[in-house]
Amino acid sequence: MSLFNRRSVLLMTAALAGCGFTPAYGPSGTASVLMNQVVIDEPTGNNTYLLVRELEGRLGRVSSGKYGLSVSVTSEQRSIAKSISGVTSRYDVLATADYALRDLDTKEVLTSGKVDSFTGYSTTGSTVATLAAETDAYERLMVILADQILSKLVIFSPNLAQ
Repeated sequence: MSLFNRRSVLLMTAALAGCGFTPAYGPSGTASVLMNQVVIDEPTGNNTYLLVRELEGRLGRVSSGKYGLSVSVTSEQRSIAKSISGVTSRYDVLATADYALRDLDTKEVLTSGKVDSFTGYSTTGSTVATLAAETDAYERLMVILADQILSKLVIFSPNLAQ
């Protein structure tokens, strides 16, 4: 069984090498143009802070660069499960993030878009557990939105000048 797994990995590696696969953030990858070159606007609230923190952790935190990234987040909670007595036992947290990548020299918006997702949390524990679950849900949601924004930026990165 382990021999089969090794063969599969070797075949996949050979297939990827044969098709010209290059890691996006590798030395010759198309997204390397973004690394340590994107200045992200200051956060305006807790959700934006969490999103900016995640984006800066992946792109690098810089005070000057070629590109600027603006992000704004809107979110809401919805009750999705109630007990017979009418007490909410589960919430969904929905969020949308608008982003715009711009050239800092020309002030031209290079690409922009909107991403959205949701996550949930339970309220059946203690008050402290519920608050921790809510905080965690928002943090997870901002990670999801950061993943989506970065995916869109990586797809766009071949259009940026090296």
